[in-house]
Amino acid sequence: MVKNIISGIKAYFGAFSLISKLKLWKYFAIPMLISLITAIAVFGSAYGLSDNIGAFISKIWIWDWGKETFSSISNFIGGLIIVVIGLILFKHIIMALSAPFMSPVSEKIEANFTGNPPHSHRNTSFSEQLWRGIRINIRNLVKELLFTIPILLLKFIPVVNIFSTILLFMLQAYYAGFGNMDYTLERHYNYKDSLQFVSKHKGLAIGNGIVFILFLLIPVIGVILVLPLSVTAASTKTVEALQIKNKPIHAA
Repeated sequence: MVKNIISGIKAYFGAFSLISKLKLWKYFAIPMLISLITAIAVFGSAYGLSDNIGAFISKIWIWDWGKETFSSISNFIGGLIIVVIGLILFKHIIMALSAPFMSPVSEKIEANFTGNPPHSHRNTSFSEQLWRGIRINIRNLVKELLFTIPILLLKFIPVVNIFSTILLFMLQAYYAGFGNMDYTLERHYNYKDSLQFVSKHKGLAIGNGIVFILFLLIPVIGVILVLPLSVTAASTKTVEALQIKNKPIHAA
């Protein structure tokens, strides 16, 4: 697991040069625009709601003693909840909507590594790629929220909240890497088999997602470059894993 996480992270080091070498920047124009617009909409809304969430949580404490302290904690927790949910929504929205534009990128990267011509695997249409992207990301969004809510509740427990932060970060990273890997997997596997493949390669997904999440901490530039670099890095490692596995190709 740890080895694969490191491998997923290291794939980013050659991503920029590979994009330039294969002249892939033109494919990222619309996804980068989608990413920027979505970031403004999601995080703008989240900022406006953070105080309201904090005020709502603070009402749980009905006693006068310690009310100020609990209110401060509530405001922090409220802000954290908004940031986490904002990140979850952001990444799944951009991944779903960018699927038809990322598939050709992944395909060209795979052709470069394997020597196989593009479209040597099952061919899918724009609408099919978009629907699969939406389906995968809705599924991941629901599961991620179900896991995230109890982890956020652990924030109220001293000491434990330190470990819950790490767990929350790793959960976010896994589902980010999951989405990036599926741009390659959609040409090889049907929906169910893709889920099984990523489950067996959790380390690669987490490693890719760790850098994805860290990129979002960089104002503006991070939001714009996160998809090109993360998708390129994920594609190289997914192709490598597919070659090692030497898997059969399933029809959708």
